[in-house]
Amino acid sequence: MPRLFVALEVPEDVRAALQELTLILKAKSPGAKWTAPEQMHVTLKFIGEVADEKMNPIRTALQNVNSTSPVELAFRGVGFFPNEKRPHTFWCGVKASKNLAQLAADISKSLEPLGIENEQRAFVPHLTLARIKSPSDARQLVAASRDWHGKLFGTTRATEFHLFSSLLKSSGPVHALIESYSFVKETA
Repeated sequence: MPRLFVALEVPEDVRAALQELTLILKAKSPGAKWTAPEQMHVTLKFIGEVADEKMNPIRTALQNVNSTSPVELAFRGVGFFPNEKRPHTFWCGVKASKNLAQLAADISKSLEPLGIENEQRAFVPHLTLARIKSPSDARQLVAASRDWHGKLFGTTRATEFHLFSSLLKSSGPVHALIESYSFVKETA
């Protein structure tokens, strides 16, 4: 069964800036699982494993998600989940217009009738840069990342979101685009 998620794409200039950052910081945490630039995205909804017969209903439900305006995004700063003392995930921050959280909620709400549960955690837009395996990998990375806390990596305006499948491999997940959805209604 494929694993599915809904996400926003990251523009090439932002990917390039983040790739420069990760090339610098990889040496500080070689045991971490670093995200390849082509795999970077802003997740709006993780759906999980889905039986084939649910694929078309999911695609149809996503077609009905709309917004009155594009989403403005600024990729700024870095940090850790859950925090610097116990880092498991190294991320790039995403500052977004208010309608991003509403878009994520609308996507989740559209899928709920299909038995796909709403996320219980608060929506925190971010780009995962690395998954940290051990405390020893984290110490130097946390210290080195402080120079990048306020750095702006780029901005974009999104008018569509995408449904992806994710295949887990030993080298990391490989994402494949299934379908794109324009969520901004055309106004005359």
